[in-house]
Amino acid sequence: MGILDRTRSKSLPTGLSNGNRFAPEDDSQWLTRPFALSRFQPRASTPATRRRRKLVVRVAIAIAVAGLFACFVWPGTASFISIFSLGLLSSDNDGLLDTVRYYDLSNVQGTARGWEREERILLCVPLRDAEPHLQMMFSHLRNLTYPHHLIDLAFLVSDSKDRTLDVLIERLEDQQADDDPKQPYGEISIIEKDFGQKVNQDVESRHGFAAQASRRKLMAQARNWLLSATLRPYHSWVYWRDVDVETAPFTILEDLMRHNKDIIVPNVWRPLPDWLGGEQPYDLNSWQESETALTLADTLDEDAVIVEGYAEYATWRPHLAYLRDPYGDPDMEMEIDGVGGVSILAKAKVFRSGCHFPAFSFEKHAETEGFGKVGTINPRATRNGLTNEIQMAKRMGYSVVGLPHYTIWHLYEPSVDDIKHMEEMEKERVAKEAEEKEKAEKEKKIKEQFGDANNQWEKDKSEIQNLAKEESKKETKAGGDTEKSDSQGAKKEISQAKDEAQKVES
Repeated sequence: MGILDRTRSKSLPTGLSNGNRFAPEDDSQWLTRPFALSRFQPRASTPATRRRRKLVVRVAIAIAVAGLFACFVWPGTASFISIFSLGLLSSDNDGLLDTVRYYDLSNVQGTARGWEREERILLCVPLRDAEPHLQMMFSHLRNLTYPHHLIDLAFLVSDSKDRTLDVLIERLEDQQADDDPKQPYGEISIIEKDFGQKVNQDVESRHGFAAQASRRKLMAQARNWLLSATLRPYHSWVYWRDVDVETAPFTILEDLMRHNKDIIVPNVWRPLPDWLGGEQPYDLNSWQESETALTLADTLDEDAVIVEGYAEYATWRPHLAYLRDPYGDPDMEMEIDGVGGVSILAKAKVFRSGCHFPAFSFEKHAETEGFGKVGTINPRATRNGLTNEIQMAKRMGYSVVGLPHYTIWHLYEPSVDDIKHMEEMEKERVAKEAEEKEKAEKEKKIKEQFGDANNQWEKDKSEIQNLAKEESKKETKAGGDTEKSDSQGAKKEISQAKDEAQKVES
């Protein structure tokens, strides 16, 4: 007899000398109840329970053999794998559960010829009161030459008061149901979230200087929400596109991708009426840093946001837009520090590594301009040893490039100055029309009162000419009669002279 611990007791036979099974009431009995080990006495006949057990074992072995045969020998039995593996094996024999997805991010770094490597693009479009522009945008989507099944669409509808969401859904349904098999896109996501944007969508409100800082910070939040909700591990590129782009090459994705840069933007202009010059740079947010701008940033508050194109912030930066040559090489590159948000192609790894659109003042910039800043190093900070200011940029080290001669065209929206100019021109036109009308009325009154002077002159002239002709005829006739009488008198005198001559001779 002896005291046994729980582990050891499990290795002992369960049959006792009296043929009963020992079943303790609780675990503590394994440690406290002594018992004697007895020799196992075989029975004369096999119990029924043991026979049933053997039968169950044989059936289980037969089922296992049949399952192995079905899994590895019989064709077309991939579904049996998941059944007999109890979820431990997947259909591709990768040793993972069916619900586990494996992604190799080294295959989604983005290359110069992504369409040949079937690299997927996430096309992001923020929308706000965009109902009038959706038809134009979907006409561009239909014409993109990058394989549509490799493009996933992501839309963010925020703070809209019109039918943007309803019209968007209608357009997407038509696009995906197109008879052309090349038209439907890949995965489509619609995100709806308001950010409390109170700035109106009219030109004066949107582009007014006072609203720029708060407006751009909220726009940055919207972009970050859309990106974080829709970026997938299999995306190699992210393309940001404004809904109000009027004209762009159908091959823009391939054209930008061929440069194989981390962040790249085209030049953005807008058409103008002829009386305003015909065309004008639109996106001034793509620029190179300047010493003047760095000096200006040092004088501003921590939360201040520098915006380009306003007299309040004279930065004297070289702008991508102003370097455009209509006949220049469209593949010419220019390193830039700030990027505009109308059209941005970026590698997905840029966002995965932590770059985003700052919804706060980052080096005195926000949204897309701040996004460009995270990929560059502040030269002044380097000189002054301000390593904290440039630590993120140093670790990123991404290439940020603009194409000065590759141009897309934004929809023309009259600015405040344009509207004032048009109002002045309209006033001048109305005044000129009124002046011409008044002059015509005066001439009409003169004609009515004094008759038509031109017609009277022509009439008098005609009468004078007729009188002159009559006088000329009279003088001609009078001259003819005189000559006739003189001729007759001369003949008479000659006759008389002949008569007298004859008389003298006789």
